Amino acid sequence: MARKLIQKLLPDPAVIRENKSLQFLGEHLLDPNLWHLNRRSAALAFFVGVFVCFIPMPFQMVLAAFLALLVRCNLPLSVALVWISNPVTMPVMFYFTYKIGCYILQTPVSSEEFHMNLQWLHHEIGRIWMPLYAGSLITGLVVATLSYFGIRLFWRWHIIRSWKQRKKRKANP
Repeated sequence: MARKLIQKLLPDPAVIRENKSLQFLGEHLLDPNLWHLNRRSAALAFFVGVFVCFIPMPFQMVLAAFLALLVRCNLPLSVALVWISNPVTMPVMFYFTYKIGCYILQTPVSSEEFHMNLQWLHHEIGRIWMPLYAGSLITGLVVATLSYFGIRLFWRWHIIRSWKQRKKRKANP
């Protein structure tokens, strides 16, 4: 069921292969491992997608696609999971990772009041970039690792439950 549910949500590989903007990937895009959905490919895709969603950078989906090609995991799932960090969740996620980075690097949290403009960003970026990226990398690795093992365990649990249900149905016709 987990595979069927995820496959319903993913786009058709043929449609993606025919996309003209992705033709630069050539033969790499035709690798069946990028489209196959099993416990290993789904768990690795979760690792890649969740890790990249914690990296504060533009074009996170491109990085997720590149890493999915590199580790040969499910490409659409990796790219889709990047959207965990979206305009609604980003401020909370990145403030949390910034505070984690400040704690790890033992630097004080900036007490500067936040203003939504380029002048504030230009002034503060020099002080916050190191704790932000350190916290993002560490938090991303931890959450991605937890999601990797969580998906593997969930997938295994689901298969065992299906076997037990099938066995029960065969015993009670």
